[in-house]
Amino acid sequence: MITGIAGVHTLGTVTPLDLTDPAVVADPYPSFARARAEAPVQWHEGMGLWLAFTHAEANAVLRDRRLGRIWSDKQPAERFGSFNLIHRNAILEMEPPDHTRLRRLISSAFARGHVERLRPWVEDLAGSLVDQLVERSGGTRPVDFLSGMAEHLPVAVIAELLGVPEADRPLLRPWSNAIVKMYEYGRTPATEESAERAAAEFVAYLRELAAERRTDPGEDLLSHLVTVRDADGDRLTEDELVTTCILLLNAGHEATVNVSGNGLLALLENPDQLRRLREDRTLLPTAIEEFMRYDSPLQLFERTATADVEIGGVTVERGQKIAALLGAGNHDPAVFREPERLDVGRGDNPHITFGAGIHFCIGAPLARVELQATFGALLARTSSLEPGGEPVRRPEFVIRGLAELPVALTA
Repeated sequence: MITGIAGVHTLGTVTPLDLTDPAVVADPYPSFARARAEAPVQWHEGMGLWLAFTHAEANAVLRDRRLGRIWSDKQPAERFGSFNLIHRNAILEMEPPDHTRLRRLISSAFARGHVERLRPWVEDLAGSLVDQLVERSGGTRPVDFLSGMAEHLPVAVIAELLGVPEADRPLLRPWSNAIVKMYEYGRTPATEESAERAAAEFVAYLRELAAERRTDPGEDLLSHLVTVRDADGDRLTEDELVTTCILLLNAGHEATVNVSGNGLLALLENPDQLRRLREDRTLLPTAIEEFMRYDSPLQLFERTATADVEIGGVTVERGQKIAALLGAGNHDPAVFREPERLDVGRGDNPHITFGAGIHFCIGAPLARVELQATFGALLARTSSLEPGGEPVRRPEFVIRGLAELPVALTA
């Protein structure tokens, strides 16, 4: 048996998957392919959990009701009070019946037309951001797509959705960035301290904003979350309300930022597909789904067995963890023809980027609106779109994205 973060073993076979290796972080897909050829599910000694490398097994991990999201407070609990609070009350970390109740209330608030209400506003914002990039670039000077557009738009959209005042919106992304770094392996004490501090500040801010909405409600989602009740008169607790807003920002904007950056990089590296998309804009919806499949913004999603479960020929014992490797499943040749090829017209695309089963992403419709607006504006408002320098990838594995993506644009 090989131990350590780089050692994955199954039936005496070792497959390298070192999540701290810069080469794996830069491009994990060759490692996924090698592992997938060995066995669909393998034990990772360093991480202390099973990993599912194929689409069928990853999908099973997401859907099997004997595999649940079982939250355990980070220890010592007194050190992570706010971080634990925003996860203990999160729909993502719950199973039925608590999950069913909370999702019903959140869905009821979302059902008031918030996504479609925002569509014209999102499209206008996307167009304005592209125009600013074009003006700064002039076709020759490189500008950073991440800071100039990809990072700005989804945070602005979530803030508008929740009714966060304009002056407070710059606070949101730094808080979210600090919190999501807790999901990586090999964290430092400084990373953990930063995450707890951000969680505490975010919780305090949202408690104050929710109190304002109770006395002066508007047409924003936060106001509706404050007031929503189900048929039995049940409503969200304040901790559930705060946690839901933080989850919408953290999960919603992180995924959209990274699909935007990863997707545009994929187009720049595959100029034939960029030309194809320019020539046929009706391919935009399938292109968005392909960006999510081709380079997934979330690579790993953990579940815990509540009973012994057989997955991919191995038994996941009660209490053990198993993780669906979403990017590996999305590149499984058993499901996707030529999975390493970007195909903006890929019609049969059952990717699992948004998850599956009861934990399927509740914000998926909003993410699709944002991504279609972003790439629609890039296509409609530029005549040329070229690389402007070397992209810089974020050094994390679980949340996969770019830190910088220089581009040159011409109107």
